[in-house]
Amino acid sequence: RHRIEGIIGESGQMLEVLSLVRRVAPSEATVLIRGESGTGKELIAKAIHFASPRASGPLVKVNCAALPETLLESELFGHEKGAFTGAVTSRQGRFELANGGTLFLDEIGDLPLHLQAKLLRVLQEREYEKVGSSRAVKVNVRILAASHRPLEALIKAGQLREDLYYRLNVVTILIPPLRERRSDLSLMIDHFLRRFAEKNGKT
Repeated sequence: RHRIEGIIGESGQMLEVLSLVRRVAPSEATVLIRGESGTGKELIAKAIHFASPRASGPLVKVNCAALPETLLESELFGHEKGAFTGAVTSRQGRFELANGGTLFLDEIGDLPLHLQAKLLRVLQEREYEKVGSSRAVKVNVRILAASHRPLEALIKAGQLREDLYYRLNVVTILIPPLRERRSDLSLMIDHFLRRFAEKNGKT
């Protein structure tokens, strides 16, 4: 039985996933976590961060699908005062907030093309520019990315840069859906029964 920060499983597929997490965590490798919605991609990202040498640094998450395109660039890279209407102060972006730690980019397949170019630069050169600035900011961040979308199809459709895909896809962790690891069901049922019983003061 193997458990990492809320990840439960003893099926062959999950033992393989957890073994890969343990092997990749101590490195600086960029990891692409793939799997359907609800398979626990964020839990895997947390497990990698907290088992890595960056565990004492910040873990910062950005859901690329949850923010409108107009806000996403500022959210990721920050902006200078006066960079656009409403930018009354300068602002730190998620890259700056994650400095010395890990940045988890969830739903990377939804990142707009012009931001994919900026992300590629960070991966290659470890630097970026804030919105409204021409000064390069150096950053020390490990990037973990996740997606439930068929990324290869997005490349063919011209919605995902192939060079970015290869930069992100240094190590891939594929999380199987529960229907493919039914032997883990009883483990999960026991876990949630115990958790909710404790929470509600029941046996």
